[in-house]
Amino acid sequence: MPEYIEIEHEVNNDDTKEKIIDLFGSKVFNLTVMRKRLPKHVYNSMVKVMKEDEPLERETAEVVANAMKDWALEQGATHFTHWFQPLTGVTAEKHDAFINPTDEGKVIMEFSGKELVKGEPDASSFPSGGLRATFEARGYTAWDPTSFAFVKGTTLYIPTTFISYTGEVLDKKTPLLRSMKAISDEAIKTLKHFGKDVKKVTTTVGAEQEYFLVERDMYKKRKDLILTGRTLFGAEPPKGQELDDHYFGKIRGRVCRYMQDLDRSLWELGIPSKTRHNEVAPSQHELAPVFSTSNQAVDNNQLIMEVMKQAAYRADLYCLLHEKPFEGVNGSGKHNNWAISTDEGENLLNPGSNPSENLQFMTFLTAVIEAVDRYPELLRINVASAGNDHRLGANEAPPAIISIFLGEQLENAINNLMNDTVEDNSEREQIDVGVDVVPNIFKDDTDRNRTSPFAFTGNKFEFRMLGSNQSISDPNITLNTIVAEVLKEFNEEMDKMDKDNFDQELRQMLKKHLKDHSRIIFNGDNYNPKWVEEAEKRGLPNLKTTPDALKELLLDKNIEVFENNNILNKTEMEARQQVYFEDYAKTINIEAQTMISMVYHEILPACLDYTRDLTETLSNKKGLNLDINTTTEEKVLRKISDLTAELTEATEGLEKLDKKAKAIEPGYDQAKFFQEKVIPAMDKVREPADKLEGLVGEEYWPYPIYEDLLFYV
Repeated sequence: MPEYIEIEHEVNNDDTKEKIIDLFGSKVFNLTVMRKRLPKHVYNSMVKVMKEDEPLERETAEVVANAMKDWALEQGATHFTHWFQPLTGVTAEKHDAFINPTDEGKVIMEFSGKELVKGEPDASSFPSGGLRATFEARGYTAWDPTSFAFVKGTTLYIPTTFISYTGEVLDKKTPLLRSMKAISDEAIKTLKHFGKDVKKVTTTVGAEQEYFLVERDMYKKRKDLILTGRTLFGAEPPKGQELDDHYFGKIRGRVCRYMQDLDRSLWELGIPSKTRHNEVAPSQHELAPVFSTSNQAVDNNQLIMEVMKQAAYRADLYCLLHEKPFEGVNGSGKHNNWAISTDEGENLLNPGSNPSENLQFMTFLTAVIEAVDRYPELLRINVASAGNDHRLGANEAPPAIISIFLGEQLENAINNLMNDTVEDNSEREQIDVGVDVVPNIFKDDTDRNRTSPFAFTGNKFEFRMLGSNQSISDPNITLNTIVAEVLKEFNEEMDKMDKDNFDQELRQMLKKHLKDHSRIIFNGDNYNPKWVEEAEKRGLPNLKTTPDALKELLLDKNIEVFENNNILNKTEMEARQQVYFEDYAKTINIEAQTMISMVYHEILPACLDYTRDLTETLSNKKGLNLDINTTTEEKVLRKISDLTAELTEATEGLEKLDKKAKAIEPGYDQAKFFQEKVIPAMDKVREPADKLEGLVGEEYWPYPIYEDLLFYV
């Protein structure tokens, strides 16, 4: 068993605190390690590379490679890998040993700057949307020195980008790095108008991660969980989340030990796992890290999902990251908290005590509002997936309509700016708890709106639509890019302003842009059906399904904003659209095939076995020639026979539609057919199967039911 740290006692245990401090980042080749192991001039060069985006010199790479190898060997590493993020949404790695043979029949441990900087994985086996044919296999990985290398197991992991032989982008990291540069460049120009000279502006992200834990032995008995990540069958249990007793409830000992092991593993990797708690649904939990740069946050979140599964295995549990693993209870999301800061630590989304008079803040706020209003389709596309379609708009996640929640304080600030009024908000309201021994509480300036897809939460925006297993790269690429585009246009306007009358002209500019784009602001209940009607009147898109959302990716304005900021070109965007359409169709196809297999190999045999035994019981009773009541057996037998016939017919219908769908050319038409025809056919299969689950004897049913999965000890 792993050595668990009782976090609850760490405040009173100096040894434990020291252990945690020593533990954190112990498997990471971070700046602390570099300072100790690199010559001063090389270390200074690396700092400039990481913090000022200076180009990496070959000589620097050679020295860093040697130091990195020596450190990794001390950590027990025998191999290294270029760790990258292809369009699959997960990470990829190929391990190479440090060994090189000598003439004497021995080996030496070597690692060159060339091996650090560049790798060559096979690019033909990853999704490319037609950018690469099977015979065009060469691809390149290139070291990303802005994200720390780390040791996991016996391997040194080197974060990298991934491009094709002809230079097309094949990953999620390259456009992210480009988008970070785009918003930094434009934000620096914006800040110069306010008399500030900064070298770099960075977007930071904190991604809250929801997940389910189930017994591993039960997981292994569910073919649907193994193959699709969610339960395709399952009747609702007598108790779900109705009593609201799980949210923030006491964490069970076994789960708490899992969380302690998880924290320890993440801290070793330098991931600042901060918060843990029970979520709304039974067996559902959440982890939240401290903010880090967008690039590191994306890498960290990929690692978090991986380490969650590894820690669950050690605890004889299984971690489910599907957006909707169980019908009838809340699914799992991922909240992307996004902010903008300077290299000097100033949060550009901090409104201050009087935001309407804080023109710098109002400029950046207006840029975000306009960006979201102009490009809502892109943000919706970033959270589109077969799994997430089960959540969005289902009173457990925001609807598919993109809107912004600002809260009372910022709404007043905008009104003040628009109406040339001044309101002093510096005095914070106190809440009297009404108990003498309990201190009064200072009220926050803004309430929280859990129904909003994009909500301002004090000094950041929280994008709440992501599914739990999705990469956070795409939404952050989009946020960085669209805000950079608007800032670029603002800068062009501000360049023409009279310096002596700058504040007044800026106010007029902001008033105009806010008036043009205020339709995106909605501070009410996004779950209310009336909002759908109101959003339609405002002209806001309501892209309810993944195929409809993905279709909008190639709008002229979307291609233009990505090309203008050197993020992706039209060909690369077309490739991504094709990859995402195919991923959607393949996901639904796998689910349909799994359903068919479970019906024929598991559910129908169980029903027939129970029917046989029930028939024998009925026959034996009648054979006694006694006046025995057989009504129960006859009713149950009739119900099961009728439902079994209904299940068989529905499954045959699903088989035909799935076969027809697979014959369609990959793209929108195929994805739409799966969404409109195959998914409803799957629902028709599930309905009688779930009813049969409630009728067939427990000892006959072939897999664990919801009560077993959600309420394990």
